[in-house]
Amino acid sequence: MRLDRLLFCLRFARSRTAAQRWIGEGHIRLNGARVTRQDQAIAAGDVLTLPLTREAVAIELLSLPERRGPAKEAQACYRRLDGEGAMRIAGERRAAGASQTDKEEPAQQ
Repeated sequence: MRLDRLLFCLRFARSRTAAQRWIGEGHIRLNGARVTRQDQAIAAGDVLTLPLTREAVAIELLSLPERRGPAKEAQACYRRLDGEGAMRIAGERRAAGASQTDKEEPAQQ
């Protein structure tokens, strides 16, 4: 499957043209290497790094989508490798209270 079609089917790009522009500008990485070809072949198991609005996201492709379907169908084709997912992948576990900050709430008067 072509990279531009994949980004469109996984709902990271609103159109294939937008995906092609994104790739042409060199913003996408495939298995750590910058991609500038829109017809780059993609397979299950590949890791993509995508610059989204507020953060860069690394995803691993679990399977290739057959069509641009609903969001749930698209999300079933990949998993995020950063943030909380990276901790679970690495086998680390949080302590029960470690996710909350140590700040106390101000007393209400």
